[in-house]
Amino acid sequence: MYPLHYEGDIFRPPSEARSLILQATIGCSHNRCTFCAMYKRDRFRERDPEELQREIASAGRLWPHTRRVFLADGNALTLETERLLEIMQSLNEAFPRLERVAVYANPQDLLKKDSAGLAALRDLKLGMIYLGVESGSAALLREIKKGATPEEIARGAGRVKEAGIPLSITVINGLAGHEGSAGHARGSARLLNEIDPEYLGLLSLMIIPGTILHRRVEEGLLTPLGPWEMLREIRLMVEHLDLSSCVFRANHASNYLPLKAVLSRDRESLLTALDGVLEKKAPGMLRDEDHRLL
Repeated sequence: MYPLHYEGDIFRPPSEARSLILQATIGCSHNRCTFCAMYKRDRFRERDPEELQREIASAGRLWPHTRRVFLADGNALTLETERLLEIMQSLNEAFPRLERVAVYANPQDLLKKDSAGLAALRDLKLGMIYLGVESGSAALLREIKKGATPEEIARGAGRVKEAGIPLSITVINGLAGHEGSAGHARGSARLLNEIDPEYLGLLSLMIIPGTILHRRVEEGLLTPLGPWEMLREIRLMVEHLDLSSCVFRANHASNYLPLKAVLSRDRESLLTALDGVLEKKAPGMLRDEDHRLL
């Protein structure tokens, strides 16, 4: 019998493809973002501690050589620090070769944590926090109901940095449509410069039927960017980035053009490459719409 129990759809970052996934929570505690359809069928709740402990122990017996674990669901970092410390301790005991545990977080989760508690989690091998920032534009964050301001996001991210835990930030290209594209690009760059994350992942907006964002598009309140406009927005954001040593990736299945760089080293060459693509606009350079995926 498979020792792990999963409820609902399971989502993980692309870089956690080889991690053991353990569902510490069900759904997303915020679950109000207008563009997102990921956890709409799930009522948020914590997993029963005894049930999760049994799963960890069983997984440890079956896969003792596990090196990486991802704690699902949408923001398991919302758990109380003491509860997270218990889970992390169990993971270290079950997997002697454990190298890293990773987790999704909402901005609100980080505001509830202090750097000392985060450092204690780091000492038990919490080695990556994935934070969906989506935008640095205050107006856009209100519009998409993110539940945090740029200042609050920066403050929470600062606690992660103080604790010495690597931070992977996600921004969504095209989220503001035509109407707010420039403000989205510049605001995101401004917030990212303040946070100075170790990793930056850029997704391209996909409009999901049934979401509030989809309804806004249907009502003509938001004009989606086309593929080339998406690239112009990326170019504007990259132009304004000034990060110390950030690994940049825009090679998700949603992106029209795969991009990767270390921004402290490659920013100018990335801008040159984007300029070349935007000048040529050659057929076949971009991923076909039918092949874009979440």
